[in-house]
Amino acid sequence: MIFLPRLQKRFFHTLPKFPTSCLQAYVRCRIRTTHTLSNNGFIDFFDSLLHHCVSSTNGSCNHERPVKQIHAQIILTSSLYSSAFLSARLISSYSKLSLLNDARNVFDNSPEDCFFSSLFWNSMLRAYVSDFRYENAIQLYCQMREYGVQQDGFGFPLIIKACAMRGDVRLCRSVHCHVIQMGFRNNLHVNNELVGMYGEIGLNEVALQVFGRMPLRSCVSWNVMISGFTKNHDCEGAFAIFSRMENEGWEPNSVTWTSLISSFARCDFRDKTWELYVSMREKGVCATAESIAVVISVCDQTPIRGSIVHAHVISAGFEKYVFIRNALISMYGKNGDVEKAEYLFSGIESKSIVSWNALISAYAQSRLCDEALSAFLRLNSTARPNVVSWTAVINAFATSDKHKPTTLELFRNMQFARVSANAVTVATVLSVCAELSALPLGREIHAHTIRKLIDSDILVKNGLINMYMKCSSLRKGYSVFEGTICKDVISWNIMITGYGIHGLGKDALGIFHRMVSEGIKPDEVTFVAVLSACSHSGLVAQGDELFEQMNRVFRIEPKIEHYACMVDLFGRAGLLDEAGRVLKSMPMEPNVHVWGAFLNTCKMHENTDSAEEICSRIFDLESEGTMGSYMLLSNLYAANKRWDQSADVRLSAKKRGLKKIAGQSWI
Repeated sequence: MIFLPRLQKRFFHTLPKFPTSCLQAYVRCRIRTTHTLSNNGFIDFFDSLLHHCVSSTNGSCNHERPVKQIHAQIILTSSLYSSAFLSARLISSYSKLSLLNDARNVFDNSPEDCFFSSLFWNSMLRAYVSDFRYENAIQLYCQMREYGVQQDGFGFPLIIKACAMRGDVRLCRSVHCHVIQMGFRNNLHVNNELVGMYGEIGLNEVALQVFGRMPLRSCVSWNVMISGFTKNHDCEGAFAIFSRMENEGWEPNSVTWTSLISSFARCDFRDKTWELYVSMREKGVCATAESIAVVISVCDQTPIRGSIVHAHVISAGFEKYVFIRNALISMYGKNGDVEKAEYLFSGIESKSIVSWNALISAYAQSRLCDEALSAFLRLNSTARPNVVSWTAVINAFATSDKHKPTTLELFRNMQFARVSANAVTVATVLSVCAELSALPLGREIHAHTIRKLIDSDILVKNGLINMYMKCSSLRKGYSVFEGTICKDVISWNIMITGYGIHGLGKDALGIFHRMVSEGIKPDEVTFVAVLSACSHSGLVAQGDELFEQMNRVFRIEPKIEHYACMVDLFGRAGLLDEAGRVLKSMPMEPNVHVWGAFLNTCKMHENTDSAEEICSRIFDLESEGTMGSYMLLSNLYAANKRWDQSADVRLSAKKRGLKKIAGQSWI
């Protein structure tokens, strides 16, 4: 037996007195019965005391001290100290009070007999997992196996979750083998965690295999399976499991619907997300606050749907939920309804920094730079703005054509405030550097990203490539591109666009063909970039071939932007008949951009008659962007010394209230 005074010093510098005032009433009513209790009775008594301390809702009571006092009494009662059950309860109590070091202290100094109890080990495992210390939990599990203690159906879910969060596929498979070896392959809770584990690490096929072999399933099993597909942005797989669930006679609950709706929202299928939400309500399933928040996030382009969801929020009583209000503020901001965003913000009693950030972002979305800055300064007077706050106000000025230099000034102030920029902030500032051709500052930011170890982020990489390419530093842009390990489609598009705007069509085509050969599927933006590059470099045959391959090879339906590129391609080469053929073959009505491309062709080749006909079509569209067309036609008349017609065109533009945007120079 361990000498008690020495044992006490392992846990406490001084032995706490017992009991505290908050427990006196409870102890008095229980102490009357303890004189007749056996050892098990005392264990139940102290277990009740610990439960009372941890679950007490008395905010004025410091829970840490009474738990330590009870701990001291257990040590003094030497016959109870060897109880694995009480040791486990102490570990659990300390863990719930976020005293993980004390919990580990109990674990390390418990008698040898406790270490042969799975309950004792599971209590420490649960403490680590609850505190997100998954590495410690895995190490503890390895120690448990070294002791020869067999894990049970309560401990395996804990260690499986720790392995899932660790993300080590090999370790996950090893634990799965242990589950089978220990005979828990048919345990419902263990199988649910295994399905969740494989979904967490992206192995949905293995998760489906485990799910398919389960002899018994619960609604939780189906929800975990759907959640796995949701986390991996596989909305089709999630919907297939959902349909299978209904076909097998299961009734999806609110958690099921929330996971399914989230899967389509993550894949940006807004219409389908809305359809599922409507279907959920029609079937009488009560929407959770989480599901409504998800639906709000996909209503930022459809004000009518946003208003409907807001009505549902009010009727369901969720309007007091701060995260719901924040989501609504963000939605109304993106829809341009700043007044409603301000109204919702004013109704929040305790405004968190998330609420302030939502309001600043709402102003930024509406390009209200002054209002965004004003809200930012108000936040700064009450709390310290975080990186999201700075990024939101920087983005407000970055999207404004007139205030881009202010963006760079704000970024400097952010650095002076010692707030570390994240990848989104840096990417935003780099885009401004690209537009302002501020190469020296762009290089400074590049060095900053290296110092802050965020230069490997794909957002930052793409921002750097874009900045260097638009600032005519093509070699450096290519160097950054080559140094990008995991290139996404945006990386390739930026390179193609960069070469195209500098008239290097062959280089742009080379990047395109390399992209396809490396298994990256081009998107619509890719073809706009490569067709434009061919147009500016006179590569007519290559551009025509790529346009023909869009639908046939890559299954991408040409849109109006692609037809505009083809009109420009043939027009610049003087092939007006071919350009006209493209116009006639369009499955949609040409817009001002398509006609504008053809008009520019007529100007290049001084074809006044065709230009007059095209301008009449453009003017009928009554687009805000027709001022350029007026100027093109006026200049065309002037080039042919038809001064009267040139003056008439300019006068007509003036009567319609159109103004030519003044040119700018950074020289």
